[in-house]
Amino acid sequence: MLKPTLVLAATLMASQSASAQLLQRDLGDYNLQFGTSPARTMAQGLVKPATSDTVHGGLDLSNDSGWYFGQWTPSMGLTASTSMEIDTYTGFKSSLTPALGYEVGVIHYTFPDLATNDSHEVYAGLTVLSTRFGAAFSDDPGRRDSTLFADFGHVPLLDFGVRVKVGDHQLDTPYTIGDGSEVRGFSDWSVQLSRAFMGVDLNLIYSGSSLGGASCEAYSGQNSWCDGSLVLQAQRSLF
Repeated sequence: MLKPTLVLAATLMASQSASAQLLQRDLGDYNLQFGTSPARTMAQGLVKPATSDTVHGGLDLSNDSGWYFGQWTPSMGLTASTSMEIDTYTGFKSSLTPALGYEVGVIHYTFPDLATNDSHEVYAGLTVLSTRFGAAFSDDPGRRDSTLFADFGHVPLLDFGVRVKVGDHQLDTPYTIGDGSEVRGFSDWSVQLSRAFMGVDLNLIYSGSSLGGASCEAYSGQNSWCDGSLVLQAQRSLF
């Protein structure tokens, strides 16, 4: 049985313009963005470029037709604890009607400093009125990950924004834990309730996984913790 953990996080967040730069220029029917902050969040919020080093950046080129292409380098590998990573992506985003839109694409992950195979992730998103759905599948060395995402927007009855994410993770080589048992795969999930209050963004997040106790040694999913966790987060921009 999962043991819930209560975590309270209060964070003061500076605006992106204070810590990152993004240059934008129109080139005919194309829009070019280049900077040190990710220019795009893919698949309706399902896939978001990570940042894990002090030096990072990328470019994004999109066309009025809905096609886009870009590269993002979350880490230049300038420190001993990090390695260079290059994420190359392309996709297409369009609307069928004012109430229905979609997005499909693929990301290719390259690690030039590591003796490991490249990996890729395919994703798709669907928008219906104010509700967004997404799905992604990644084929990484040694594992396969599948994720489903739903953002229901602001739910009037609850007066909260609601987001749900569910993941399934399968390992090519079973992970052996201390008692000798093996973990071949696991699933995880998270539910997020969001609301703005007096200029503060409040988020209540419950997350959990199918692992627990000693088997949490094998956990490497989308959540920060393996066991069931309840996080209350408050964020406010300083600028």
